[in-house]
Amino acid sequence: MPPSPAAAGAASPSNSSSASASDPTPSWWESVSQARSRILALSSILPPPADSDVAALADSDRPARALLRSPAAYAALSAALRSGGGADDPACHWLYDTLLSPDPDLRLAALAFLPLLSSLYLLRLPPALPSSLSGFEAVLLAVYSSEAKNRQGKPVLVQVPDLSVPSLYHTPLSSPSSKSPRRPQPPPIPPPPGNVVVGVLSPPLEPQAAVKSTKRAGIIGVAFEAYYAKISQMPPASKVDACNAVAAWAGQYCKCRFELDEKELDEEEADSLGSVSPLSSEAENGKALEEEMAKLRVNGDSNGRNCGEREGRVPLPWELLQPVMRVLGHCLLAPLNLTEVRDAAAEAVRVVYARSCHELVPQAILASRSLIELDKSARKAAKEAAAAASGAIVSVGTAGSTVSSSRPSSKPNTPGKQRKPDVLLVSK
Repeated sequence: MPPSPAAAGAASPSNSSSASASDPTPSWWESVSQARSRILALSSILPPPADSDVAALADSDRPARALLRSPAAYAALSAALRSGGGADDPACHWLYDTLLSPDPDLRLAALAFLPLLSSLYLLRLPPALPSSLSGFEAVLLAVYSSEAKNRQGKPVLVQVPDLSVPSLYHTPLSSPSSKSPRRPQPPPIPPPPGNVVVGVLSPPLEPQAAVKSTKRAGIIGVAFEAYYAKISQMPPASKVDACNAVAAWAGQYCKCRFELDEKELDEEEADSLGSVSPLSSEAENGKALEEEMAKLRVNGDSNGRNCGEREGRVPLPWELLQPVMRVLGHCLLAPLNLTEVRDAAAEAVRVVYARSCHELVPQAILASRSLIELDKSARKAAKEAAAAASGAIVSVGTAGSTVSSSRPSSKPNTPGKQRKPDVLLVSK
């Protein structure tokens, strides 16, 4: 097995001074050599025929990018992670060493497996043996420690606009063309320094030496924040795994996850019916009773277990759910995502909405409902655009057939009217 990136980085300063005189870009060559060594190390732990497919990526011009964009490499390492996770798991060792690499492209290739690893880790709790999930925990702690080092003990803040401070729209300037005399405008009032509203997206990170049960959700949430920062460069399979992981964690597959979609369908049917006579009073009473029974079935069944719950549900505190919802928002609304990514995100956000409605979590209800409404409007706009494009194509084809049918069947050079005989002038 080739040496780890840490050992390669320790030996690089002595070689860089001698190589800088001959090679104008030694850093590029070092990154390529490290990427090739990590790819060969990965191929050595994979079973055939995936090992040969992954080893072939080392011969590309940018091996780290090739590894990140290779579906075969992602599928092979995903299968290895699903059957591992322990302290001696070679797949977890490879991810841990790659996350410590100084090459950003290599770190991206390892970060792409974070959603699948987090999903497998949470779904296997509690572990059968204390060391059966140590490999997963080591990878999560590596991502967490890197984020804590980058933030330097500072929280992630966002400034919220203060509506009590006047703006340009509150005190507009009079136009010079107006005939009314200009009135002196009061100077803008500077905001008092103590009234700045600041929102905390993420609190300061404390160093963690182990994944404790009380800190588990926060550690995974920080890992998803690091994943979200690079999500635009992640492969589609990684985004699909992220959406599937969130849906499995929420685990609320009841009918109420389609509540907002059914409401829109009911409104469309009501608009299409128009002047149809309303239901009778008996029918209305029966419908109300049926809705009441449906609510009872949704809230719980006869066994005292909530309807639609599946195995794999985990607690979703806000420190974990907030970065997860940001990931779902990208997967749902980013214009360059594939259809499979958007569909997986649409399913996941509806499951989260059902879970938040059952548990009455206001932040989760607001976030998931907003994403559902945005998804519905985006799909409706895309459907209307496709219908308009198909209608334009049909109209152009109809116009072309009409023009062609109105033309005579004669040749283009044949005149439509009978020509007069030519008159020749003869001189006498």
